[in-house]
Amino acid sequence: MKNIFVVTHAQATHHLDKIVGGWFDSSLTAHGQSQAIAIAKQLTQLVTAQSPTIISSDLKRALQTADIIAQHFNTTSTANPNLREISYGKAEGKPQAWLDAHWLPRPNDNRLDHRPIENAETTRELAQRIYECTTQLFSDPDIDNLILISHGYASTFIIANWIGLPLDNATHVHFNLSTASITHLQQDNHFKNHSVKSLNFTKHLRASETS
Repeated sequence: MKNIFVVTHAQATHHLDKIVGGWFDSSLTAHGQSQAIAIAKQLTQLVTAQSPTIISSDLKRALQTADIIAQHFNTTSTANPNLREISYGKAEGKPQAWLDAHWLPRPNDNRLDHRPIENAETTRELAQRIYECTTQLFSDPDIDNLILISHGYASTFIIANWIGLPLDNATHVHFNLSTASITHLQQDNHFKNHSVKSLNFTKHLRASETS
């Protein structure tokens, strides 16, 4: 079987500071590091391979999460900028309240190509790079166990591509994924069906919440 684990990065400083993330390069908090350890421990119970392929967004908070996971598997991770979160352009690093006040809602007739903030990515631009990256990884016959570390909104399109949703139909899709969550995707050997074994799994975080 092919098993893919989509991980959303752990708690980062921009969460606590209530500023816009996107491509703003925030680091993990101390609590985020504890969450990443909890993710890694959970993955060692789920992943059958001794050395899974680990690929991460190249933003610091994702890379730091990936490094902690890789250490638990005694391996290394690879950075891929196509797994980044959507860019919020001019709003990045600004208070979340600023983005809320300046956000231009997506019209129903142009959700994919609407640019809600100056210099921000469109949903199409985000989805295109996620689809391109993950299509190559999903079809690689040499990868049976894959861990992808990305971001909350970006991970929606990893899942959408896995279940075969055409990009042009991804205008309204949104999987509400929590920080430090794990989503398990699987392809069986016989029928080659793509399934979602678990979505937004967070039970592993209970120990980190009390640490």
